Amino acid sequence: MSLTDPPGLKLDSLLQWMSLNISGVDDSAKLQTTLLAGGRSNISYKLTDASGSSWVLRRPPLGHIMPSAHDMGREFRVLSGLNSVSFPTPKAQGICADEEIIGSKFMLMDFVDGRVIESAETAMTLSDIQAGVISQNLVDTLAKLHRVDPADAGLDQLGRPEGYLQRQVKRWGEQWQLTKTRELVEIEELHNWLEGAISKLPTNLPSAIVHGDYRIDNVILDPKTSEIIAVLDWEMSTLGDPISDLAISLVYWSQAGDTLRNQIPVAQEVTSGPGFWTREQVVQRYVSQTGYDISHLDECVALACFKLAVIMESIHHRNLSGQQLGAAAGAQSTMGQATIALTKLGLAVISMGAIAALNS
Repeated sequence: MSLTDPPGLKLDSLLQWMSLNISGVDDSAKLQTTLLAGGRSNISYKLTDASGSSWVLRRPPLGHIMPSAHDMGREFRVLSGLNSVSFPTPKAQGICADEEIIGSKFMLMDFVDGRVIESAETAMTLSDIQAGVISQNLVDTLAKLHRVDPADAGLDQLGRPEGYLQRQVKRWGEQWQLTKTRELVEIEELHNWLEGAISKLPTNLPSAIVHGDYRIDNVILDPKTSEIIAVLDWEMSTLGDPISDLAISLVYWSQAGDTLRNQIPVAQEVTSGPGFWTREQVVQRYVSQTGYDISHLDECVALACFKLAVIMESIHHRNLSGQQLGAAAGAQSTMGQATIALTKLGLAVISMGAIAALNS
């Protein structure tokens, strides 16, 4: 690695690989790189060649990685499949399994230029009408994803839909044991409740392609129309229960008057301003667009809280070792706090119900 290489990249060997594997790359000068700071999990770099053409490189985080997470091959496969059915995604350009090139596996996709609503400050620049349009577009795009026939996108073997929720409880419980930095009695309580409650649900619930981390700052908007032109971060996508995607979105969603939700230092108050929909409106629109039964929404929201708590603990783990890049870098205290706050929110869902707990 040269002295000018940014963390997680080897620019000389990367440019050589790109010139051999990506069409149209100008290798007459060194790549220019920009760390895209939104990512808390996989690392994203914008790469620009000598001609001004740009791509995005995605690679796993540095340091502590949870088993089976950060699968570059999966993300590339999902993007390629969704590209083929014209779902709004960046065009997948290349995948590299040779860890000698930059120090890990990585994938390349087109850079999509547009608007990202990543903070409450950015959201405040929107008009009430724009906020409402973006709210509807977020819900409708999620519903559109869940209507995609996996076979049409070549993704019918992406996962095993049967028993998806039951496997999620087991998987994230195991991930907690591997990633925890301290003992938390409350998260064990939440996991124990989930084991019992979700074991009682049918194993053959409706299935769809699920994103796994669908939220407002994981989409790119057309600056003029607020249309969603690209959905990002597909590393956790699979075939599973679509209500789990709705649940994740609801946990990330914020609205005026939140107390428990505002203790979670992630995407705070981004959708709390005038014009943004309430969570009830999000749910009503989703159901009207999909017709799905949401009678197990409470279980899915509690599971979403648990899953996100484990993910935040993994980021906290990397921060403690100084190996986190992106939006959460240096946020040791806030990511550790996020784990605790999400656990509290999950326990509130158990006692109050999903929407009541989120709105409390």
